[in-house]
Parts: sequence; C-alpha cells; structure tokens
Amino acid sequence: MTKLVSLRKREGGFTLIELMIVVAIIGILAAIAIPNFLRFQLRAKSSEGKTNLAAIRTAEEGYSSEFGVYIACATNPAGPVSNAKMVWNPAAPAPVPGFDQVGWSPEGDVYFQYDVNAVAVNGSIAPNVYTASALADIDGDAQTQLWGYVKPDSAGANGQASTLVGTNGACPGTGTYDAVNNSMSLLETVGPCDLGFSGQSIF
Repeated sequence: MTKLVSLRKREGGFTLIELMIVVAIIGILAAIAIPNFLRFQLRAKSSEGKTNLAAIRTAEEGYSSEFGVYIACATNPAGPVSNAKMVWNPAAPAPVPGFDQVGWSPEGDVYFQYDVNAVAVNGSIAPNVYTASALADIDGDAQTQLWGYVKPDSAGANGQASTLVGTNGACPGTGTYDAVNNSMSLLETVGPCDLGFSGQSIF
C-alpha cells in the first residue's frame, strides 16, 4: 500500500513580529523626515521676503532713474503678521501710498509685510536714500523675522536708523547683517535686519 504524503504550502500573511518591525521602521523614518520637510517648507516661504525685496529695489531704482527721487511706501499689508497669508492692499480699490506709485506689487497674497522708508540726507531736497523691509512670522511662534535693504546716498552715507513704520523691529540705516564682521554694515544688500539671525535662516 502506497503511503500518500500531503504537502501543504504555508498559508497566511506576515507574522505579528514582522508587522511590528515594519511599523517601527516607518515610525523612525517619519520622525526624521517630517520635521525636515516642515523646515524645508518654512524656508521656501521665507524666501518670499528676500525675493520681493529685490523686486522692490529694482522698482525703486527704476523710478529714481526716471524721476530722480525714491518713494516711501506705506506698510502693506497693514494687518499684524502671522503664519497665514495676507491679502495685498486689502483697502482696494483705494491705492496704497508708495507701492502703486513706484509700480510694484506681489503676485497674489503674501506672508510678509513690506514697507519702504525714504528720506532726504546730506542737503538733498528730495528723498535720496531708503530702507526697505519685509517682516513675517512664518511659523506662528511670535518670533518674527525681518529682512531689509539699505540704499545709501552717492557719498555712501545712509542718514537713517529709525524703526520702519508698521514693523515690529528696526532695520538700521547702517546696513544689513554682515557675517564677516558680525555687524549691521552691509549696504545695498538684501539681508537680515537683526544680529540674532547670525546671517542664517531662523528655521
């Protein structure tokens, strides 16, 4: 009599131990990847301020080359900064003084609050220097970041060191942050308006 041997393949899925190992690996990867991804998002949003300041500088220089004067621009948007986007010129259709005249506006809503302080120095009868600023609280932690640009007169003098209208911090007329000298001395350069930045992103 022939003995029949039944060969059965293993049926079923993963064991509990295998599933726990997979879940642990996914948890570790998430713990590393998610914070880095969030920081990357914050840095991308932060770049808005520097990009728009460079555009404001171009607009001011273009206006000055044609009319021989820089234009002060009122704070826009006017509301307090937060981690939410703000509507540019919420008082429309009334124009916001300055930005409409110089011919600059951002594309869509913004995270940063912008303004330009233009003054006359060294005997000039019209504004010949200016400081532009961009203020934001991208991550909503009440720690604002302030980027700026300082345009001196032709003699290199800045002539201003006041807190800009509508901002929560000062962008000194001496310049933006210089990492080499650890001082606020960079003129005609978009950069941090606070030594606390140490020349780096706060994120």
